[in-house]
Amino acid sequence: MVALNEVIAFLETELKTSLITDYQGSMNGLQLTNSGKVPRVVAAVDASLPVVKAAAEGGAGLLIVHHGMFWQGARPITGAFYQKIKVAMDAGLAIYSSHLPLDIHPVFGNNILLANAIGVENAEPFLDHNRLTIGIRGTWNGTRSELLGKLQSVLNGTVHHCPAGPEKISSVGIITGGAGSEVAKVAAVGVSTFITGEGPHWSFPLAEELGMNVFYGGHYATETFGVKALSEMISDKFSIPWEFIDHPTGL
Repeated sequence: MVALNEVIAFLETELKTSLITDYQGSMNGLQLTNSGKVPRVVAAVDASLPVVKAAAEGGAGLLIVHHGMFWQGARPITGAFYQKIKVAMDAGLAIYSSHLPLDIHPVFGNNILLANAIGVENAEPFLDHNRLTIGIRGTWNGTRSELLGKLQSVLNGTVHHCPAGPEKISSVGIITGGAGSEVAKVAAVGVSTFITGEGPHWSFPLAEELGMNVFYGGHYATETFGVKALSEMISDKFSIPWEFIDHPTGL
């Protein structure tokens, strides 16, 4: 068992949370404390009520998520929101959330881990957004159909794609999650094959007009990597067990 404040201090330093500006509702960092002890770590993508209930079944610990409890902003502590907090507190479950800091981390980030999983080489950061570089680009040699098959294998599900770019692929850009709306900006920096989680309807016809391959792997599916890697690292560093709660949305 390790002290909660010790784990949180390590996370804040490793993820550089205070230096990264994010959506206000993300509230990166410790969102709910407990009595101060961490006997185990639980990883999940979303701090939803079903996830919190599943995590609480194992008792006290630290739940690390990518999308935290305040994504919809301030709201009354009633209904399902009240239940979620009560279940966590009764179980002694602390909750820590990391959104953009975890997406863009050079080792534990969703972008780099997905890039590694599909065999991207010479990976480097790309695409500036609000003074942050939010994506990864690198070399990947193969056909469009081969990349589709590789992504479906790695993400364990169907990948929707817009096949409007080159059939022979030599490089790719990756921004996990809901970055489909960035297709124009991605094309403007010379990326013709773009991998993301999801996008608005209009991103597909725009990608066609721009002559881009866009692979929509699923918001959830592309963002399981970071919380898993981070929790495993904490487990190794502090000698405590960890587990992953898989609660996919299908989106």
